[in-house]
Amino acid sequence: MITFLNISKFDNQHPTAVTIGTFDGVHIGHRKLLDRLINDAKLLDLKATVLTFFPHPRMILQQDANIKLLNTLEEKISILEKIGLDYLMIYPFSKEFSRYSATDFVEKILVEGLNGKKIIIGYDHRFGRNRNADIKDLIAYGKTFNFQVDEIPAQEIDDVSVSSTKIRKALEEGDIATANSYLGYEYMLTGIVKKGKGLGRQLSFPTANIHIEENYKLIPKNGVYVVHSKLDNTTVYGMMNIGFNPTVNGTERSIEVHFFNFNKDLYDKKIQVNILKRIRDEQKFKSVEELKKQLIKDQKTATNLIAEK
Repeated sequence: MITFLNISKFDNQHPTAVTIGTFDGVHIGHRKLLDRLINDAKLLDLKATVLTFFPHPRMILQQDANIKLLNTLEEKISILEKIGLDYLMIYPFSKEFSRYSATDFVEKILVEGLNGKKIIIGYDHRFGRNRNADIKDLIAYGKTFNFQVDEIPAQEIDDVSVSSTKIRKALEEGDIATANSYLGYEYMLTGIVKKGKGLGRQLSFPTANIHIEENYKLIPKNGVYVVHSKLDNTTVYGMMNIGFNPTVNGTERSIEVHFFNFNKDLYDKKIQVNILKRIRDEQKFKSVEELKKQLIKDQKTATNLIAEK
């Protein structure tokens, strides 16, 4: 898969089959649509192309600082790379772009920019300034500009919508099993390891403190989780705490991972943490000693779950 961040650099020498969307999570609902795109592209000798936008339109048009997404842009690219697309076009969304007329969008982006010959789109898709054009308009443009429109029916679109809603709700409730089942992969957190206060090391449970730069990334419910990461090309398991460290009167939410049987320096490295299961809620203990006893229990619980897996 070749990723483009500027449509003027897009390789439009070969005609494409295009689908359009944010594809947040790239979950099992999205996979049905993307598999269809890839299969149709092969049959018609077209390049399977996803057109997506970043930043998320709501961030620009509504200045919605509270929007939470399932993937960072880097994570989304990584997931899409594995499914067999030819091209990913990440179009920079701006207020100026939002004012494109439907005709400009079709002519400049889909036709001239992407050389689209087949557009696979949902029945309810709207586009152009003030979202004033719909699937019927797109079909009419197809006759003018010589491309075919394949309409995705309501049932398939509803499946995608339901999946996204259920994943967000599950993560907010700490239900990792449900989230992962709808994603089709393990929910991930990606960030830079920063120095913390050193409490974990004092308790003989040193932690990697994960700083996620993207404030739009959805962080699951506070609590303790079983996780794994790829460190030095080796899968390393561990347990992660998301929360405020109430036992020591913490005031800032943190993400801390204690890796089992791993003691190499991770400071300033970017790592991806895959979440397997939630163990318990975050708790405030009467003393640091009680906290340490609980961490020992958590590690035993985690290692048993890993052994079962």
